[in-house]
Amino acid sequence: MKLISFGIIFTLFLVSGAWADGSKQRKILRTSQLILEEIQKSPDQQIPMNLISKAKAIIVFPTMLKAGFFVGARYGKGVASVRAEETGEWGPPAYLYTTGGSFGFQFGAQAIDLILLVMSQRGLEGLLNEQFTLGGDIAISAGPVGRHAEASADVFMQGEIYSYSRSKGLFGGVSLKGTIITSDSDANLAYYGHPYTSEDILLTKQVRKIPESGKQFIKIFNHLAPLGNAQ
Repeated sequence: MKLISFGIIFTLFLVSGAWADGSKQRKILRTSQLILEEIQKSPDQQIPMNLISKAKAIIVFPTMLKAGFFVGARYGKGVASVRAEETGEWGPPAYLYTTGGSFGFQFGAQAIDLILLVMSQRGLEGLLNEQFTLGGDIAISAGPVGRHAEASADVFMQGEIYSYSRSKGLFGGVSLKGTIITSDSDANLAYYGHPYTSEDILLTKQVRKIPESGKQFIKIFNHLAPLGNAQ
């Protein structure tokens, strides 16, 4: 059993590869933009605008991998952005990676497009840590979706983080409890040319020069997830 578990996790790390140059980070940004755009254009999957307009931060993990044979494992690379209090606009992206495991009867492989909306100050503070655990350090719930969720979304506005996922594979659902999200300093270095932490990028605004792809990312996210009536 231990050998199976180790083999799954090791395989996922091999598939993820070594992210050693900015081209890989630019690809994450492009894919994240496409995922949010596709979801918001689908009436039956879209995130309610009066919910997304109040989000303090947004995290996207494009194609997070999940595999299992009795013991499951998850691994993915993603990006986060925090909304500026003064303007309501999204800030430069910070890179993250996620790991996690689960036990129980399961078989198959799955690729998941995952969006997390950070709604509370506590959730935002957790994001700024170098590492935090979903469902442990921070509560997470599945967010309301679809054309009929808009009117009732305010009922759900008490949580810290809401999750939205698209699954491509054999698992019937996805559980994120116990998933660990960590600041990806190597990816931040590759993209910005400086070893920024998540706090440097998302809170203290230490990024001096945003690459052109980062500016495009901010522009598109401001269009897809505007401030609206958040303040």
